[in-house]
Amino acid sequence: MRIISGKNRGRKIIAPASLPVRPTTDLAKESLFNILSNRLRLDNLTILDLFAGTGNISYEFASRGCKSITSVDKDAKCINFIEQTASNLDFQNLTAIRSDYLQFINTTIGKWDVIFADPPYQMENILDIPLLIFEHKLLNDEGLFIIEHDKHIDFSGLKTFDQRRKYGKVNFSFFANATS
Repeated sequence: MRIISGKNRGRKIIAPASLPVRPTTDLAKESLFNILSNRLRLDNLTILDLFAGTGNISYEFASRGCKSITSVDKDAKCINFIEQTASNLDFQNLTAIRSDYLQFINTTIGKWDVIFADPPYQMENILDIPLLIFEHKLLNDEGLFIIEHDKHIDFSGLKTFDQRRKYGKVNFSFFANATS
């Protein structure tokens, strides 16, 4: 994986093969950040990266100068890798937290401008994640929630659903606070 843009553009990051992850492809990540760059001014944003894994998405946000990035993953090896990589790349705006996503959502008092979630594609209750994000009011008013998923998942029936984009085997569904 590589960082596509920002102060660390072109930097390759090699994650240990022992991490239990499925990193977002560079093609999908580049497409996602093209969408985000056209919709938002990234440098002032606060970011939550749920199911952070290798930290791939977090590094891209950090490289592009986001104000703060919170990376959450339940795997200790993933968190250690994220902390080590953030230190090596001098990302002082990135904080890694070891926590199960559900525990984090239920206990956090934070709010973010962008929340990105990349859960395991076959996760049993993946359809509940957007509902939890909005139920706990984790997005700022103009915030955006994005979830990466496979082609068999359809979030379009949710009130907060905005759009779906497909890049190879990677699908992103976007959500925004619903307006009455």
